[in-house]
Amino acid sequence: MSVSLHVCITCKAGETVPDGAACPGARLHAALIAAGAPEAVQIVPVECLSACSQGCSVALSAPGRWSYVYGRLSENDAPEILSGAAAYANAPDGLVPWRERPTIFRKQSLARIPPMVLA
Repeated sequence: MSVSLHVCITCKAGETVPDGAACPGARLHAALIAAGAPEAVQIVPVECLSACSQGCSVALSAPGRWSYVYGRLSENDAPEILSGAAAYANAPDGLVPWRERPTIFRKQSLARIPPMVLA
């Protein structure tokens, strides 16, 4: 089963971005791609995660698992984000024990969404 790490590539993180310059969200995405996705994790660029007031954001999701949205991130956080994504990929239900999560995932969680149940 593949885990999706959605990265908002349009986030400006409150910055004024000059024409032709990469916005913070695009820089975060590039840093994640350059570092390389963990096994079973797919890095997916998205236009917006609607967390605009929370700086750069990412979301982790997979079928049948809890989903998470994290914010206040930057390209410097790429190693911790990928470490957290690997831990998430190894958790069958998406629930990584709190102490095993990277610090940014413990302190910068914006939302936790239960798995979808199809009736």
